[in-house]
Amino acid sequence: MNDKYKNKYRIETTRLKGWDYGKNGYYFVTICTKDRIPYFGNVINGMVQLSEIGKIAFDELQKTPEIRKDMNVTLGEFVIMPNHIHCIIIIGENEYNICRRDAMHCVSTNIAMRGDERRDAMRCDNNRRDAMHGVSTINTTNKFGPQSKNLPSIIRGFKSAVTKRAKIINPDFSWQPNYYEHIIRDEKSFKTISEYIINNPLKWNEDKYYER
Repeated sequence: MNDKYKNKYRIETTRLKGWDYGKNGYYFVTICTKDRIPYFGNVINGMVQLSEIGKIAFDELQKTPEIRKDMNVTLGEFVIMPNHIHCIIIIGENEYNICRRDAMHCVSTNIAMRGDERRDAMRCDNNRRDAMHGVSTINTTNKFGPQSKNLPSIIRGFKSAVTKRAKIINPDFSWQPNYYEHIIRDEKSFKTISEYIINNPLKWNEDKYYER
């Protein structure tokens, strides 16, 4: 496992202060099950074998862009692991954030852009806080208004939809209360995180969330 990701969730901190999680940007999100119970399946020979609940999580995640069409949401790489989910969520310009600055200096978040266009659009300000610094969503307030039409509302809706369907199969199913996210601000981070997500099943035995 890449040393960059070892123990990165050891300390829970507050979300990035002053950041509006409703504006357009790229977000790396990790959502865990309660007590890291492997409700979603198993990893066999480097491949995830989804359980029925895992298939529900996969289905609800794929439906997110359609459900959040008004927010112009798209998905980057994602993976359903036995006890957690990694996903890149992209919030594009929409009627709720059109007047806000985004994570990449008001750039377009159209994932159909060519690589060179995205690279130019995602040029980061090196004086800003490190985009790879993990933050959790525990006990925070949002000075930008109600928790709607933003990243927390997307996660909340996804978790609720999965829970409703999963409890029919297993009444004990539950999520960890918080989730973890990173604001992705440059092309290098985007590529590194995408590769990490893709390779997660292959390195499951080395994963922080691996439970024997």
